[in-house]
Amino acid sequence: MNPIHDKRIVLGVTGSIAAYKAAELASRLTQAGAWVDVVLTPAALQFITPLTFQSVSGRRSYVDADLWGTEGHIQHIGLARGADLLLIAPVSANTIARLAHGLADNLLTLTALAVSCPIMLAPAMDGGMFEHPATQQNLNTLRQRGALIVGPAEGHLASGLTGKGRMVEPVELLGLVRYQLSRIGPLSGEKVVVTAGGTQEPIDPVRVIANRSSGKQGFALAQAALDLGAEVILISAPTALETPTGARRVDVRTADEMLAAVMDSLPGSSVLLMAAAVADFRSTNVINQKIKKGKDVPVLDLEHTPDILKKVAEFKAAQGWPRVTVGFAAESQSLLENARQKLESKRLDLIAANDISASDAGFASDLNRITLLGTKNQPESLPLMPKIEAAEIIMDRVTKLLKDL
Repeated sequence: MNPIHDKRIVLGVTGSIAAYKAAELASRLTQAGAWVDVVLTPAALQFITPLTFQSVSGRRSYVDADLWGTEGHIQHIGLARGADLLLIAPVSANTIARLAHGLADNLLTLTALAVSCPIMLAPAMDGGMFEHPATQQNLNTLRQRGALIVGPAEGHLASGLTGKGRMVEPVELLGLVRYQLSRIGPLSGEKVVVTAGGTQEPIDPVRVIANRSSGKQGFALAQAALDLGAEVILISAPTALETPTGARRVDVRTADEMLAAVMDSLPGSSVLLMAAAVADFRSTNVINQKIKKGKDVPVLDLEHTPDILKKVAEFKAAQGWPRVTVGFAAESQSLLENARQKLESKRLDLIAANDISASDAGFASDLNRITLLGTKNQPESLPLMPKIEAAEIIMDRVTKLLKDL
């Protein structure tokens, strides 16, 4: 489902010290499965060589001399034809001005005029050059034509000054490319809500009732939904995981907060993937001050937290949202029986069950072994696999459920 795989990306590199970052970007794009054709301007050749890019991409790099070679005047057409994305990173103030005014005096700007695919630009220059009215006007012109401008970031600049002008990092650009190329997927225009992580119920200002959920499966589901073109709301309990590029993240801590966030997100939603491990119990009396360690062990009185999926089922019956509801069951015994009971009692369309007693999968692991149960089909047991692959399979089943509605 990786939208970068087998896509053709023209990577333009212009005259900037940030050209060294473009080599890492070309490498990351290639590792993600893209076919990367690099075009360097004459100024870029003062900072980096075509051989560098050929070494990391495994493909020929292009310079102005190729415009007048054996392929002559059609070289830029050949590069432009079939390109899925034109990414210029770094793009200098000079090239920004050329693009804004439609100049075509080198192979890169000629190619930019010939492409029919989306254009993404990652500026890199000194802060004063970026803030100059001419540069800002040129960028606005390009935005109005549909170009996506990424950055620049703030930080230390080659001039020794600190300001806004650094090219954004390759890993961030990789995420944006992935998001951009996914927008025409089968779930384009669909709203998908994903919950992730383990909620925490306070006992006092220091201690909480929690669980071992890392949030990895939920975040993988958010990425898989994005890769299919969906607009994703990711409701996450506390975790250090990075938000998938393009997802709108809502941070929560307790079951009550997650319930409120889920219910706020449901109107107009196509899918709810309830992957979060919501604490089942909470203290009836939260102490305002830290409980001091003493001779006596404090006794906690517990009560149930709200049943989010029950509330979702009631909302769906009344309002029709979400169209598809997917639950998760982490069980230590009677896996299929307990998962089937939850599927029916919560009125789910699909449930993913996993055995938490397994030592090689589940909590905190990058791997999972799940069984999918639907309302109409026989249980489908999946082998041990990375959580992102499990997420892709789940989203494939969800896509089919939506089509069948």
